[in-house]
This record gives sequence, C-alpha cells and structure tokens, in this order.
Amino acid sequence: MRILGLDVGEKTIGVAVSDPMGWTAQGVTVIRRTSLVKDFQLLQEIVKEYKVEKFVVGLPRRTDGTYGPETDKIYYFGGELERELGLPVEYCDERFSTVAAERILLEGDVSRAKRRQVIDKVAATVILQAYLDRKA
Repeated sequence: MRILGLDVGEKTIGVAVSDPMGWTAQGVTVIRRTSLVKDFQLLQEIVKEYKVEKFVVGLPRRTDGTYGPETDKIYYFGGELERELGLPVEYCDERFSTVAAERILLEGDVSRAKRRQVIDKVAATVILQAYLDRKA
C-alpha cells in the first residue's frame, strides 16, 4: 500500500510517497499553494499516478509537545482532504522534521538556493519515513 506524506505549510506543501511495501519514503514534489481546490486537484493527480491509499500529514507541535493554533489549521486541511479525496488521513508528529531536512541537505552540500526549493519535500520525506518506521 502506497502512502502519501505531506508537510503542509501556509505557502507550500511538501509531498513524499512510500514504496509499495511501505518501507521507504521518497520525495516527490513541492506544491505552491494557491487555493484548497487547486491544492486538492494537484494532490489527486499524484494519488492517481502513484495509486496512493492513505495520507500521512505532519502535525505541528511545539518543542514541549503541546499543540499551537497551527494544529487546528492542519486538522481542518486533513479533514477536508479526507472528505474531498475519499482516502483516510493519519497524522504524524512533525517536530524537528524541517531541522532534520535542513541537516540532510547541508550534509549533501546542497546550495542555499536549492535548499529553499526542496526543503519541504525533504521534510515530507522525513515525516513519512518516521511514520513508516513507527508502523514497522
């Protein structure tokens, strides 16, 4: 079963997909957000292309583990996503996913300009891989 991992932000959505066995996550793309309708149309295309059966959405938490106001936005997005695309949505703690993604890109000697373009995709990969590892 393929799973789509999402790092949902105000301006972008990082997208990653699992392999068919659900062992590894690979980055797919970064969606520049325009409207919920357009965002969901682009996600639907990815769902069809990869035959996705479930979403995992990164859930923002503060470093102390509490939830902030951003969490409500993510729950709203996830609820609408589930309703519109008809696939189940699960949530995964995304604390430090962007920090981990930045570290990965720095270790790979990726330029600053390129890092800005792909950081959300790598963060989605980190979120999805954490989910897959937890489920293994």
